[in-house]
Amino acid sequence: MTEPLDVAKLQRRLAEFAAARNWQPYHTPKNLVAALSVEASELVEIFQWLTPEESAGVMDDPDTAHRVTDEVADVLAYLLQLCEVLGIDPLAALDAKIDRNERRFPAP
Repeated sequence: MTEPLDVAKLQRRLAEFAAARNWQPYHTPKNLVAALSVEASELVEIFQWLTPEESAGVMDDPDTAHRVTDEVADVLAYLLQLCEVLGIDPLAALDAKIDRNERRFPAP
């Protein structure tokens, strides 16, 4: 039986992957943000010329679904690595941001 996934475990796997390849010197905040931007752009590229209706059904095509899933994984990987390098708890940061947004934008 596999263990459940969690953010800290995924961050450790990413760090171990980078360490095994001696990539840590390249994983500076600047480089990670640049890589995150590139991967987010690759995700945007999939949707760029789709209509709203086509974009809603993007996961219906197995090939496109695979591409979207891979790009989402790449974006998340670089975001988690950035958080690790900067000492940000991504779940705590998101929780705090939702709290601020609820105060900024109260429901009618």
